Amino acid sequence: MSNLATFLQSAETKAFDSSHRQKLNFNIGKYLDTVKVGKQQYADLETARKRAKNIKWRAIEQLDLHLIDFERNFTRNGGTVIWAKDAQEAVKAVLNIARKVDARTVVKAKSMVTEEIELNEHLEKAGLKVFETDLGEFIQQLDGEKPYHIVTPAMHKSKEDVAKLFHEKLGVEENLTPQQLTMVARQKLREEYLRAEIGISGANFIIADTGSIAITENEGNARLSTTFPKVHIAIVGIEKVIPSIKDLGLFWPLLATYGTGQNVTVYSTILSGPKRDNEADGPEQMFVILLDNGRTNVLADPDMREAMYCIRCGACLNVCPIYRNIGGHSYATTYSGPIGSIITPHLSGMEEFKHLSQASSLCGACTETCPVNIDLHHMLLLNRKKAVEQRLEKDRWMWRLWRKAMLSRRMMNRGSSGLRNFGFRLLVKKSWAKRRASVEFPKKSFNKLWTERQKD
Repeated sequence: MSNLATFLQSAETKAFDSSHRQKLNFNIGKYLDTVKVGKQQYADLETARKRAKNIKWRAIEQLDLHLIDFERNFTRNGGTVIWAKDAQEAVKAVLNIARKVDARTVVKAKSMVTEEIELNEHLEKAGLKVFETDLGEFIQQLDGEKPYHIVTPAMHKSKEDVAKLFHEKLGVEENLTPQQLTMVARQKLREEYLRAEIGISGANFIIADTGSIAITENEGNARLSTTFPKVHIAIVGIEKVIPSIKDLGLFWPLLATYGTGQNVTVYSTILSGPKRDNEADGPEQMFVILLDNGRTNVLADPDMREAMYCIRCGACLNVCPIYRNIGGHSYATTYSGPIGSIITPHLSGMEEFKHLSQASSLCGACTETCPVNIDLHHMLLLNRKKAVEQRLEKDRWMWRLWRKAMLSRRMMNRGSSGLRNFGFRLLVKKSWAKRRASVEFPKKSFNKLWTERQKD
């Protein structure tokens, strides 16, 4: 089944699943209420958003220089930088490290980029045990599902769903409370932190001037995953770079506010390399894998470059009317919602994922809410244009016919209303008309009525 067919089938199912919609609306509703309060910490939010966009613009326009600065400074701190042009190289680098340290167990902090390269599947195929330590990711791993949302991976599940899952997979009592479920996960994962030889994470930001990565979280699992094991591997998309550690004072609160509605998340950590001789905690070896995997395709396109400003807060997903109806799994991609619909065709192929840019009402809510002012809905239009320019759209003949008819008064007036009704219904019966009332063309067009009135 094609990606388009899969998307349409899943979207059709989810859009009319009342239980799914109820859970999604409940969780997103709580998010929107919290974010509204969180924004009150800013005396001038719009200025903060503009500053953030300007910093990311400068970072992306000089991306090569900032990444070289990061490598130089991180290496000076005792760490190792590995450059990976695609998912295959990144996975190969992780497996090489795992073989060198004879690793058997891996603990992972929440990381969408590892989902992008399907790291878990490759590690498990190589015989390693992999444990997701973020609670939402842990739930999804138990259920054999991909993350549903880039910030809240199990957003589509109710507390009853999670209690049932834990009962079936972990053998605990039925109907545990959220607090009890959290303690069950905590107890199980604490054992794995102590056992694991490797901890893997992503990073929210790459800091060029200090050679550091910055991670922000609410559970503390990332700190445990990056400090308990003897080896820490951070896999980071190259677009995550910011020029200076001073910029975190702006980006961390923005990410927290738009991601979860907090003033700042509970745990904010800066990691600059393996532990030193005078330090008690931390890994003995630290690697940062800088992943391209199609990002330079986005960078090379002046129309699309702005998409690399994204700080992965998930705000555009939560306000998107399409996402709020069909959910995250319908997209069948790592990055869903408006930002995913923009970048996925360039990361994974326009021909396979061009349909995602059509999954938008172009209402502009995504652009309005973006903390770094990315012109999201305009970029969705640009993706549609690129698909047409590359001759990937199969219904171009229909639009040509429609354009020709709209520019010709004679063609618009031709034929009876009955013939028009029949033709239109035949054309859209499997698409537009499937969930809509039938269209009835009037017997006389406005043009004919106007002409008759002028004669009178």
